[in-house]
Amino acid sequence: MSAEPRRVSHPAAAPPGPVVTVPAVPDDEPGLWPHGISRRATMRISDALAALHVEFPTMSPSRLRFLEDQGLVLPERTPAGYRKYSPADVERVRYVLRQQRDRYLPLKVIGEQLAALDAGQTTEPVPRARLATRDGVAATRQRWSVGTLAADAGVPDSFVADLVDAGVLRPGPRGIFEAGDLEVVHAAVRLAQHGIDPRHLRAFRTSADRQLDLIEQVVAPLREQKVNAGTAQAGSLAAEIGELCAQMHTALLRSAVAHLA
Repeated sequence: MSAEPRRVSHPAAAPPGPVVTVPAVPDDEPGLWPHGISRRATMRISDALAALHVEFPTMSPSRLRFLEDQGLVLPERTPAGYRKYSPADVERVRYVLRQQRDRYLPLKVIGEQLAALDAGQTTEPVPRARLATRDGVAATRQRWSVGTLAADAGVPDSFVADLVDAGVLRPGPRGIFEAGDLEVVHAAVRLAQHGIDPRHLRAFRTSADRQLDLIEQVVAPLREQKVNAGTAQAGSLAAEIGELCAQMHTALLRSAVAHLA
């Protein structure tokens, strides 16, 4: 007999009282997607975030709770009220984040996809997490200096320094670079092969900054709520709009380039 999906409501403003713990769905019974992955809730929220940070280093507790508020993940609660996640819960969150990042889908559409997967109307394999490693050791978050960023990108240190001087790359405190900066260097390398040097890329940074200003205007009302749910929703909305802006830029550029043929 199929196990009933776990549906537990935890309103933020609910008065204190006993919290009902929902038993974990046994591993050998069908339930919410994904199937074939343990649904034994043994992970704290910090454990779930550590697993997600391998691929999504900016994932935060507030964003994870926001996805719960949207009904996209349903962690169990201990008698003391603490959330407990299973490996299946983590993969479910990973699916949501990948659909946002890779396919630019809004949460409403992702929720509909998950509902179809839960009902067995569609199928979806569970991909493995893409681990970031250095010297064969898994890392939860990759950070680089000028030297290590250049080494990983296969370019001289001076090339990364030129990108910084041109304002294309902006290192954080103490000169640390993040994962997205490696993608920028890789793209800059390919453009340099066509004679487009780092100094020519300032316009890309200027355009990105202007689009960021626009996104900040859209999400500002949510950030001003100064509550975890509003902050998480702002982050999710900003990521979605950012991907749509990138898609729009690509579409416009492709259309313009087509006229050069």
